Amino acid sequence: MPALDVIIALLLLGSIVGFTAGLLGIGGGAMLVPSLTAIFLHQGVPLDNLIHLALGTSMASIIFTSISSLRAHHARECVEWPIVRQMIIGILIGSFSATFIATLMSSLFLAIFFSAFMAYASLHMFLGQKAVQPMASSREFFIVGTGIGALSSLVSIGGASLTVPYLVRCQIDIKKAIGTSAAIGLPISLAGTLGYTINGLWHTSNDNFTFGFVYWPGAILISMAGSICAPIGVSIAHRLPVQRLKKIFGVFLILLSIKMLISVIQGH
Repeated sequence: MPALDVIIALLLLGSIVGFTAGLLGIGGGAMLVPSLTAIFLHQGVPLDNLIHLALGTSMASIIFTSISSLRAHHARECVEWPIVRQMIIGILIGSFSATFIATLMSSLFLAIFFSAFMAYASLHMFLGQKAVQPMASSREFFIVGTGIGALSSLVSIGGASLTVPYLVRCQIDIKKAIGTSAAIGLPISLAGTLGYTINGLWHTSNDNFTFGFVYWPGAILISMAGSICAPIGVSIAHRLPVQRLKKIFGVFLILLSIKMLISVIQGH
């Protein structure tokens, strides 16, 4: 089993991730991957599999947090289920397929890609929504869903940093966009976890409770804490200026990603 300090760190991480996921509709992998990278470095995980293990474990952790967040948003009638149904096939295809691409990449390249994506996502939070477009067709939802699923798997996020801005541009209310992205985050995390587990079987052993590219004690502890805290974030989201909070959170994500990148570069 993990050491006591690692258990505490994972529970604290899960609490923060669950709360921010419910509050802002984002924050899963964006926080998990850099934080898990630091924890795995502390545990002596080899650099070759470091980011892959962080990505896979993050995906597995997001499953239960997504369920909790989804239930809370659904209870408030903030999920556009017709949109979810039109995007889900593309989401599943993109999420699963991208894990095969990620396996071929080095930890350094994945760290650079992750940091670049977080920079883009954070910039988007600052700029806000400018252009507005008509409601998309079923074909467009499928294509966009495939792209969101693929990118989400490569950086191990629930997809909200991509889904929420897109839905808002499609004239969906911000709170419903966040709720719908929570529903979309569940198939992303399920397909991504399956993909990282399968791909990791040839690169890692199941020693120390690691199966494929998923460290299950970490995923379970983070999920437990996140599932408890996600509904709290959802409740507060309906009373706070979410857009202003996203800008503050964007700065935090940039700093966290830069720290992860520096750690990986120093390791090489």
